[in-house]
Amino acid sequence: MKAVKFHICLVAALLLLAACNKDEIKETNDTGTNSGNGGAEPSYDESGWDMTVRVVYSSASATVTGTTDSIVANISGAGVTITNSSTKKVRYELSGSTSNGFFKLYSGKKQAVVLDGVSITNNSGAAINIQSGKCSYIVMNGASTLKDGSSYSTTTDEDQKAAFFSEGQLIFSGSGSLNVTATGASGITSDDYLKFTEGSVTVSSTVGHGLRGKDSVIVTGGTIDVTVSADMKKGITTDGTCNISGGDITVAVSGGTSTDSDGSYSGSAGIKADSTFTITAGNLTITNSGQGGKGISGDGDGYFRGGVVNVTITGSNYGSSGGGFPWGGGGSTSNSVGAKGIKFDGSLTFSGSTVNVNCKSHEGIEAKKTMNISDGVVYSYSQSDDAINSGSHMTITGGYVCGHSAGNDGLDANGNMYIRGGLVYAIGKSSPEMALDANTEEGYKLYVEGGTLITIGGLERGASLTQACYSSSSWSKNAWYGLTVGDNKYCFKTPSSGGSGLVVSGASTPTLRSGVTQGTGDSYFNNTLIIGSSSFSGGTQVNLSTYTGNSGGGPGGH
Repeated sequence: MKAVKFHICLVAALLLLAACNKDEIKETNDTGTNSGNGGAEPSYDESGWDMTVRVVYSSASATVTGTTDSIVANISGAGVTITNSSTKKVRYELSGSTSNGFFKLYSGKKQAVVLDGVSITNNSGAAINIQSGKCSYIVMNGASTLKDGSSYSTTTDEDQKAAFFSEGQLIFSGSGSLNVTATGASGITSDDYLKFTEGSVTVSSTVGHGLRGKDSVIVTGGTIDVTVSADMKKGITTDGTCNISGGDITVAVSGGTSTDSDGSYSGSAGIKADSTFTITAGNLTITNSGQGGKGISGDGDGYFRGGVVNVTITGSNYGSSGGGFPWGGGGSTSNSVGAKGIKFDGSLTFSGSTVNVNCKSHEGIEAKKTMNISDGVVYSYSQSDDAINSGSHMTITGGYVCGHSAGNDGLDANGNMYIRGGLVYAIGKSSPEMALDANTEEGYKLYVEGGTLITIGGLERGASLTQACYSSSSWSKNAWYGLTVGDNKYCFKTPSSGGSGLVVSGASTPTLRSGVTQGTGDSYFNNTLIIGSSSFSGGTQVNLSTYTGNSGGGPGGH
């Protein structure tokens, strides 16, 4: 028996060693972050290349220099096809301009493609088509442009999925820029992974996705600007993981909802990851005006550990007029798609990012499983539905959290909700909706155990209030209030409409003043909260009374 176990372990070790020796190493730990260099090849190095091949485009023609007997160039007008059957690692330099040409590469070795201010338009396919499963380093020098045509000529057994397509990995670097315009397919696609480390990449697609890395998309630096207008298409998409640890990313999506190849309804999205999404640094801005469109969507878990994320969703729900959303936007059917800010089928963890979501028609932030907030800033506004929603338990232990809903609950957990730390400002619509809603219908409960709490709209009836809560006898809308808890001072602005009942809580007995003059300090939640010793002055004392767990509203949400 021991011998069998030994052989099994030996086989497993050999398989692991073989996997680690592959060109691509993707290691993911149990926290959802890629280890080492992000699961990708190391950054581009000027040295280490065996030779250089230069391609110069000139209107309807091209010249190629530096080839050998085993590195062959086939030139047809301005169409250049190079086959590298050697064992050499080649650096290809592309320059010049053509209005009807392409660069196509067959290779069994990794390569570098230097875009030296080149401009390539291919009226019948991809401007750059790398038919190599090995890694390609894309180095941007100067300003380069790539354009495809509205229709592609097909080649048997060969993919051509984008204006810039590669079978292998694509790693972008350099101090220059690349502008890709796609009218026949996606902008940039790799059937492996995409990685961006520096430089500027701008992509516009009217038919396909903006950026697609089949296995993963990795951003460590640089500037990325993506615009996508086709129905169902995504600004950035991957069948695997999306990892952002730097850079400035802007994604604008306007496509609506349609049916995919298997007949399922699908909407557009700024970013769509079929597996884990992680952001630890950088700036990410997403807008989506498409019907049924989303900001960030994932089939797995989402980790917001750092960086700044801004999501604005202005599109309407798809199918809502047909009864797919019987609670004013909250339900769904097989032919209805909700326009949501951040939506993951797994769990969501916020532990350091600054996240701002503004959503017109549906939930601002939604996790189908658990949601945990321990640090950072999370602000979500929904005009029509829950601002922040979890399909299971929601736990807040730190950070600054604001859920403001003009149409439903501020924070809604379909399990238990635990407020254990941090600062929470929750605003819900008038009863039966509320500020904090736990799923009491299924035997769950709201627990207030710590932190600083400000709510307008009431707490779930039957809440367990380990930390005492207090309610005001009356309050005014669209007014500034000053809250003092121990040595801490908070100045907050109440909403101009909706909500009923103002409840506050803190580590010590709070005091509340109305009609205060706002002062200086750190500003949060779209400038509706100021924190600091000089955050307010003046005002009139507000009478507070003890708030019990049975004082709250009835079942809220749906």
